[in-house]
Amino acid sequence: MVSGYEGLPGGVALSHLSVYDWPAADGVCGGTPHMHLTCSEAYVVTGGRGAVQTLTTSGYEVTPLAPGTVAWFTPGTIHRLVNEDELRITVLMQNNGLPEAGDAVLTLPPEYLTDPETYAAATRIPPDAPEEERERVARARRDLALEGYRTLRYASGPEPLAAFHRAAAALVRPRLAQWRARWERGARAAAAATGDQLGRLERGDVSHLAEAGVCAQEPAVLGKFGMCGRLDVYTGD
Repeated sequence: MVSGYEGLPGGVALSHLSVYDWPAADGVCGGTPHMHLTCSEAYVVTGGRGAVQTLTTSGYEVTPLAPGTVAWFTPGTIHRLVNEDELRITVLMQNNGLPEAGDAVLTLPPEYLTDPETYAAATRIPPDAPEEERERVARARRDLALEGYRTLRYASGPEPLAAFHRAAAALVRPRLAQWRARWERGARAAAAATGDQLGRLERGDVSHLAEAGVCAQEPAVLGKFGMCGRLDVYTGD
Protein backbone atom coordinates (compact mmCIF):
# COMPACT_ATOMS: atom_id res chain seq x y z
CA MET A 1 0.00 0.00 0.00
CA VAL A 2 1.15 3.55 -0.68
CA SER A 3 1.62 5.41 2.59
CA GLY A 4 2.89 8.73 1.34
CA TYR A 5 4.57 10.78 -1.35
CA GLU A 6 7.58 12.94 -0.54
CA GLY A 7 7.82 14.98 -3.73
CA LEU A 8 6.32 18.41 -4.27
CA PRO A 9 2.49 18.43 -4.09
CA GLY A 10 0.87 16.65 -7.01
CA GLY A 11 4.19 15.57 -8.47
CA VAL A 12 4.98 19.05 -9.81
CA ALA A 13 8.41 20.65 -10.05
CA LEU A 14 9.54 24.25 -10.19
CA SER A 15 12.38 26.46 -11.34
CA HIS A 16 13.15 30.15 -11.08
CA LEU A 17 13.52 31.90 -14.44
CA SER A 18 15.11 35.18 -15.48
CA VAL A 19 13.89 35.63 -19.05
CA TYR A 20 16.53 36.37 -21.68
CA ASP A 21 16.91 40.04 -22.58
CA TRP A 22 18.48 39.26 -25.95
CA PRO A 23 16.79 41.14 -28.81
CA ALA A 24 15.62 39.03 -31.75
CA ALA A 25 15.32 39.90 -35.42
CA ASP A 26 11.83 41.32 -34.83
CA GLY A 27 13.15 43.66 -32.12
CA VAL A 28 11.49 41.66 -29.32
CA CYS A 29 13.58 40.47 -26.37
CA GLY A 30 12.90 37.07 -24.91
CA GLY A 31 13.13 33.32 -25.04
CA THR A 32 12.88 30.39 -27.41
CA PRO A 33 9.43 29.40 -28.70
CA HIS A 34 8.64 25.75 -28.05
CA MET A 35 5.86 23.28 -27.24
CA HIS A 36 5.29 20.57 -24.62
CA LEU A 37 3.52 17.37 -25.66
CA THR A 38 2.35 15.85 -22.35
CA CYS A 39 2.78 18.52 -19.65
CA SER A 40 0.97 21.66 -18.61
CA GLU A 41 3.11 24.53 -17.36
CA ALA A 42 2.32 27.56 -15.21
CA TYR A 43 4.04 30.92 -14.79
CA VAL A 44 3.95 32.74 -11.45
CA VAL A 45 5.36 36.19 -12.15
CA THR A 46 7.57 37.44 -9.32
CA GLY A 47 9.13 40.53 -10.87
CA GLY A 48 9.47 42.73 -13.91
CA ARG A 49 7.12 42.92 -16.86
CA GLY A 50 6.55 41.12 -20.14
CA ALA A 51 4.21 38.77 -21.95
CA VAL A 52 3.82 35.27 -23.29
CA GLN A 53 2.92 34.82 -26.93
CA THR A 54 1.00 31.61 -27.60
CA LEU A 55 0.00 29.77 -30.73
CA THR A 56 -2.55 26.94 -30.88
CA THR A 57 -5.07 25.65 -33.40
CA SER A 58 -7.36 28.39 -32.01
CA GLY A 59 -4.94 31.08 -33.13
CA TYR A 60 -2.34 33.51 -31.82
CA GLU A 61 -2.69 35.27 -28.45
CA VAL A 62 -0.64 37.51 -26.19
CA THR A 63 -1.01 37.32 -22.40
CA PRO A 64 0.54 40.21 -20.43
CA LEU A 65 2.72 39.22 -17.47
CA ALA A 66 3.23 41.39 -14.38
CA PRO A 67 4.03 40.63 -10.72
CA GLY A 68 1.22 38.55 -9.26
CA THR A 69 0.04 37.15 -12.59
CA VAL A 70 -0.43 33.39 -12.78
CA ALA A 71 -0.74 32.11 -16.34
CA TRP A 72 -0.78 28.50 -17.50
CA PHE A 73 -1.28 26.50 -20.65
CA THR A 74 -1.87 22.90 -21.68
CA PRO A 75 0.13 20.56 -23.95
CA GLY A 76 0.20 21.63 -27.58
CA THR A 77 0.55 25.34 -26.79
CA ILE A 78 3.51 26.90 -28.58
CA HIS A 79 4.77 29.64 -26.28
CA ARG A 80 7.33 32.42 -26.49
CA LEU A 81 8.25 34.52 -23.47
CA VAL A 82 8.79 38.23 -24.06
CA ASN A 83 10.93 40.27 -21.66
CA GLU A 84 9.95 43.91 -21.51
CA ASP A 85 11.56 44.84 -18.18
CA GLU A 86 13.62 42.27 -16.20
CA LEU A 87 10.88 39.62 -16.26
CA ARG A 88 11.28 36.98 -13.54
CA ILE A 89 9.05 33.95 -13.15
CA THR A 90 8.67 30.88 -10.98
CA VAL A 91 7.76 28.09 -13.37
CA LEU A 92 5.54 25.22 -12.17
CA MET A 93 5.72 22.05 -14.25
CA GLN A 94 3.82 18.79 -14.36
CA ASN A 95 5.44 15.39 -13.95
CA ASN A 96 8.48 16.15 -11.81
CA GLY A 97 9.85 18.77 -14.17
CA LEU A 98 9.49 16.77 -17.37
CA PRO A 99 9.10 19.97 -19.46
CA GLU A 100 12.75 20.77 -18.70
CA ALA A 101 13.80 17.11 -18.85
CA GLY A 102 12.72 16.22 -22.36
CA ASP A 103 9.08 17.15 -22.98
CA ALA A 104 9.79 20.13 -25.20
CA VAL A 105 10.25 20.60 -28.93
CA LEU A 106 11.54 23.90 -30.26
CA THR A 107 9.84 25.41 -33.30
CA LEU A 108 12.80 24.89 -35.60
CA PRO A 109 12.31 24.97 -39.37
CA PRO A 110 11.09 21.62 -40.73
CA GLU A 111 14.50 20.50 -42.03
CA TYR A 112 15.76 20.31 -38.43
CA LEU A 113 12.82 18.18 -37.24
CA THR A 114 13.44 15.16 -39.47
CA ASP A 115 15.08 12.89 -36.86
CA PRO A 116 16.34 13.04 -33.25
CA GLU A 117 20.01 13.31 -34.26
CA THR A 118 19.47 16.30 -36.56
CA TYR A 119 17.31 18.01 -33.95
CA ALA A 120 19.82 17.39 -31.14
CA ALA A 121 22.69 18.77 -33.20
CA ALA A 122 20.77 22.04 -33.63
CA THR A 123 19.60 22.39 -30.03
CA ARG A 124 22.12 20.87 -27.64
CA ILE A 125 24.08 23.26 -25.44
CA PRO A 126 27.48 21.68 -24.60
CA PRO A 127 27.47 21.52 -20.78
CA ASP A 128 31.25 21.73 -20.36
CA ALA A 129 31.85 24.59 -22.78
CA PRO A 130 32.84 28.06 -21.50
CA GLU A 131 29.90 30.27 -20.55
CA GLU A 132 30.41 32.53 -23.56
CA GLU A 133 30.07 29.53 -25.90
CA ARG A 134 27.00 28.20 -24.09
CA GLU A 135 25.39 31.63 -24.39
CA ARG A 136 26.24 31.78 -28.10
CA VAL A 137 24.63 28.38 -28.73
CA ALA A 138 21.56 29.22 -26.63
CA ARG A 139 21.07 32.44 -28.54
CA ALA A 140 21.63 30.80 -31.93
CA ARG A 141 19.07 28.07 -31.27
CA ARG A 142 16.60 30.73 -30.03
CA ASP A 143 16.99 32.62 -33.29
CA LEU A 144 16.66 29.42 -35.33
CA ALA A 145 13.46 28.49 -33.47
CA LEU A 146 12.08 31.97 -34.16
CA GLU A 147 12.43 31.31 -37.90
CA GLY A 148 10.14 28.31 -37.65
CA TYR A 149 7.84 30.11 -35.22
CA ARG A 150 7.26 32.99 -37.61
CA THR A 151 6.37 30.53 -40.38
CA LEU A 152 3.80 28.86 -38.12
CA ARG A 153 2.41 32.13 -36.79
CA TYR A 154 1.83 33.65 -40.21
CA ALA A 155 0.76 30.48 -42.05
CA SER A 156 -2.30 30.88 -44.26
CA GLY A 157 -3.81 27.54 -43.27
CA PRO A 158 -3.71 24.84 -40.58
CA GLU A 159 -1.34 22.38 -42.27
CA PRO A 160 2.02 23.90 -41.17
CA LEU A 161 1.00 23.71 -37.51
CA ALA A 162 -0.37 20.19 -37.97
CA ALA A 163 2.88 19.17 -39.65
CA PHE A 164 4.85 20.57 -36.71
CA HIS A 165 2.68 18.55 -34.30
CA ARG A 166 3.40 15.36 -36.27
CA ALA A 167 7.12 16.04 -36.46
CA ALA A 168 7.32 16.83 -32.73
CA ALA A 169 5.51 13.61 -31.84
CA ALA A 170 7.87 11.58 -34.02
CA LEU A 171 10.93 13.20 -32.40
CA VAL A 172 9.90 12.31 -28.84
CA ARG A 173 8.51 8.81 -29.54
CA PRO A 174 11.78 7.02 -28.60
CA ARG A 175 11.63 8.59 -25.12
CA LEU A 176 7.99 7.90 -24.26
CA ALA A 177 8.76 4.84 -22.13
CA GLN A 178 11.08 6.96 -19.97
CA TRP A 179 8.43 9.64 -19.67
CA ARG A 180 5.82 7.09 -18.63
CA ALA A 181 8.13 5.75 -15.92
CA ARG A 182 8.70 9.29 -14.65
CA TRP A 183 4.94 9.91 -14.52
CA GLU A 184 4.36 6.66 -12.67
CA ARG A 185 6.98 7.58 -10.04
CA GLY A 186 5.65 11.12 -9.77
CA ALA A 187 2.14 12.40 -10.46
CA ARG A 188 0.57 8.95 -10.56
CA ALA A 189 2.24 7.95 -7.26
CA ALA A 190 1.13 11.24 -5.66
CA ALA A 191 -2.49 10.64 -6.67
CA ALA A 192 -2.31 7.03 -5.50
CA ALA A 193 -1.00 8.19 -2.11
CA THR A 194 -4.01 10.47 -1.68
CA GLY A 195 -6.36 7.64 -2.63
CA ASP A 196 -4.70 5.38 -0.07
CA GLN A 197 -4.98 8.03 2.64
CA LEU A 198 -8.67 8.60 1.88
CA GLY A 199 -9.24 4.87 2.15
CA ARG A 200 -7.48 4.75 5.50
CA LEU A 201 -9.56 7.61 6.87
CA GLU A 202 -12.75 5.91 5.69
CA ARG A 203 -11.70 2.88 7.72
CA GLY A 204 -10.87 5.01 10.75
CA ASP A 205 -7.13 4.38 10.27
CA VAL A 206 -5.06 7.49 11.06
CA SER A 207 -1.66 5.78 11.08
CA HIS A 208 -0.38 7.72 8.08
CA LEU A 209 -0.57 10.95 10.11
CA ALA A 210 2.19 9.61 12.34
CA GLU A 211 4.41 9.32 9.24
CA ALA A 212 4.38 13.07 8.61
CA GLY A 213 7.62 14.74 7.53
CA VAL A 214 9.09 18.01 6.35
CA CYS A 215 11.31 18.46 3.28
CA ALA A 216 13.33 21.43 2.06
CA GLN A 217 15.70 22.00 -0.83
CA GLU A 218 17.95 24.70 -2.24
CA PRO A 219 18.53 25.13 -5.99
CA ALA A 220 21.01 22.57 -7.28
CA VAL A 221 22.09 24.67 -10.28
CA LEU A 222 22.09 28.45 -10.61
CA GLY A 223 21.90 30.36 -13.88
CA LYS A 224 21.58 27.41 -16.26
CA PHE A 225 20.93 28.35 -19.89
CA GLY A 226 17.35 27.22 -20.51
CA MET A 227 14.93 27.59 -23.38
CA CYS A 228 13.43 30.86 -22.13
CA GLY A 229 16.14 32.31 -19.90
CA ARG A 230 18.61 31.65 -17.11
CA LEU A 231 17.29 29.01 -14.70
CA ASP A 232 17.79 28.20 -11.06
CA VAL A 233 16.81 24.54 -10.96
CA TYR A 234 16.17 21.97 -8.28
CA THR A 235 17.11 18.31 -8.32
CA GLY A 236 14.33 16.05 -9.49
CA ASP A 237 13.55 12.57 -10.74
